[in-house]
Amino acid sequence: MKFYEKLKSAMESNNSLVCVGLDPDITKIPSVCREADKPIFTFNKAIIDATHQDVCAYKPQVAYYAGQNVEDELQMTIDYLNSEYPNIPVIFDSKRGDIGSTAQMYAMEVFERYKADSVTVNPLMGTDTLKPFLDYEDKGVIALCRTSNPSGDEIQNLMVNDTPVYELIAQLAKDKWNYNNNILLVVGATYPKELGRIREICPNIPFLVPGVGAQGGDVEKVLKNGLMADNKGLVINSSRGIIYASNGADYAKAAQLATIELKNLINSFR
Repeated sequence: MKFYEKLKSAMESNNSLVCVGLDPDITKIPSVCREADKPIFTFNKAIIDATHQDVCAYKPQVAYYAGQNVEDELQMTIDYLNSEYPNIPVIFDSKRGDIGSTAQMYAMEVFERYKADSVTVNPLMGTDTLKPFLDYEDKGVIALCRTSNPSGDEIQNLMVNDTPVYELIAQLAKDKWNYNNNILLVVGATYPKELGRIREICPNIPFLVPGVGAQGGDVEKVLKNGLMADNKGLVINSSRGIIYASNGADYAKAAQLATIELKNLINSFR
């Protein structure tokens, strides 16, 4: 099954556009998890089991695993998702971007070693850094376009022949990079006007939308500006707002309630 199809199926079966970001910090997870042999995986597993009926995707941020020397628990997390919830896509959030031969190794890492369904990539170095990922035609490739961080405009809003860089990226995604119908774009919830413009350029390309919750993105504006014609096309991520909804023994239940709350809020504007 191609990534678009798997993503759309999860959106429909769970009636959800919510993506849960699995960004576990060992200093922030509940003490009941820190006592376990594999604390990060223990935490993730409980969050996944509690929220799987109300999401369209999960997005582990790789830095949280590499930085804490727990790549084995990242593998365990993805293996668990693929085994127990194979219909929910996994987004490998690593923002890879390097020359073609190195990109090929990164593509092998994410799709063959970890067996994730999709990956975030940095398109700054152009087509040759994206092609090794895009050539996995059943996998999703999610390119940074207009990111949610405040200083993203230092580069993304620069004008080139009267056109901002983020619009040029969107145009390339539509016209050049989507030859396998597997490109997506990262567009932050914190910039709904730009999100709307990118939707005009790319009416049929799904967006991964960070920036709701802790970063303050407006859900109503995101839906108004970003939905595709089929009332889908947005993968709206929340990480801290869900996984740290409680730091007590009830953390999984609190995460479930936070996920349902966000899902219902999103659906109220669809």
